[in-house]
Amino acid sequence: MLNSLGDVTALKVDGPRFLSATHDEIRSGATTDVYFVNTRDVLNSVGRLDVPVAAEVFARKNGLFAGISEVLELLKDRPLVVEALPEGERFAPRETLVRIRGSYGEFGIFETAILGFLASSSGWATAARECVDAAGGKPILSFGARHLHPAVASVMDSVAIRVGHCAGASSILGAKLCDKTPAGTIPHSAVLILGDTLSLARAYDAALPGDVGRVFLVDTFRDEAEETLRLAEALGKRLDAIRLDTPGERGGVTPDLVREVRYRLDMASFRHVRIVVSGGLTPARIAELSEAGADIFGVGSFIAHAEPIDMTMDIKEIEGRPVAKRGRLPGVLANDRLIRIQ
Repeated sequence: MLNSLGDVTALKVDGPRFLSATHDEIRSGATTDVYFVNTRDVLNSVGRLDVPVAAEVFARKNGLFAGISEVLELLKDRPLVVEALPEGERFAPRETLVRIRGSYGEFGIFETAILGFLASSSGWATAARECVDAAGGKPILSFGARHLHPAVASVMDSVAIRVGHCAGASSILGAKLCDKTPAGTIPHSAVLILGDTLSLARAYDAALPGDVGRVFLVDTFRDEAEETLRLAEALGKRLDAIRLDTPGERGGVTPDLVREVRYRLDMASFRHVRIVVSGGLTPARIAELSEAGADIFGVGSFIAHAEPIDMTMDIKEIEGRPVAKRGRLPGVLANDRLIRIQ
């Protein structure tokens, strides 16, 4: 751990490397705001670094609580008492979400990381659950990895599944962190390279194991309904689903398009073929497309670009004495929903 400003000065960053922090760098405090290290030096110089305190974390707006598992991973094996709202619970503005008791020197340096874990994860979880609720029980898949730095894409996907209740995720690591099989179809690039959707579908069907779902994009070259029927007639029962991802330049995926594809599949006795939709989905569009007949929803930017929910940590007790900065209430604030997790 970085124990002093001298450690910060001595820290060397080797390159070339990815710009993201390693697990060891996070645990060392290298991702903290430097003033928390300065604080260690100052408090240590006057013998007050290890004073017992109680700190509380709150947010200024409501949301779905997530990220506490990583906070625990950061603080494990430290002589601290940690209480928190259970992950996945909804919270209100200014509700106490986490309470940490112990020596300030044991956790003060990690304030930046703790707040970052909670802010980002709670934002992603809240957005994912909005989509799940809008789908009314139909599966939501997290397709947002391409919208984020790869260092955190797996965090977003795993939070979307574990806390947001998404059915799965497209990114390999994000899905596997939740013991899920990564979910996805094919990229348009594969169809473009082969030059024909049906040729791609036949090659895919021949090359991949039978337990891999046969789900294909149908908007690359031809009318979506026409392409859907070509695939269904060629693959029959082996075709699990088609995916509509019509770009905005062509009007996007509309309820009328979903209704037409569903109608034509049913009329041709391909009722088993499900319809996956993707492309700029929001909770409102999910509800609309679900009513039109869509079965599965791939959501990317709405979850990935969710605004982090700002978190604040305050020292509320020092040596058992209630304290607070101006404008805040001194002393720990009661919340009977907190449970001890460390």
